[in-house]
Amino acid sequence: EVKLVESGGGPVQHGGSLRLSCAASGFTFGNWDMSWVHQAPGKGSEWVAGINSGGDTTYYADSVKGRFTISRDNAKNTLYLQMDSLKPDDTGGYHCAPGDKSTWERYLEVWGRGTAVIVSS
Repeated sequence: EVKLVESGGGPVQHGGSLRLSCAASGFTFGNWDMSWVHQAPGKGSEWVAGINSGGDTTYYADSVKGRFTISRDNAKNTLYLQMDSLKPDDTGGYHCAPGDKSTWERYLEVWGRGTAVIVSS
């Protein structure tokens, strides 16, 4: 059974930092490109960052470029998202997802519960 468990969210002030983690199990994590997806309150899902299976190539949405850093540890089956210079618009749920910017929506059925980030102004 595929399992994705996100953690690390919480309340933070504007300009602060958080580090999100996603523990993966039930599939060969190191064979998959992975992404982080943001769900703002009352809005749809937005892809924000992706990383290839080997961890040496990363991609970012313009809204987070220069502020967020995605990384992975394939030995630990874990995906990370370092979030710096946080803004109130970053508030919402964050999910890790198999796939890249073009394919993450194909795997909604394996999403975990996500982790909530609340940025106060």
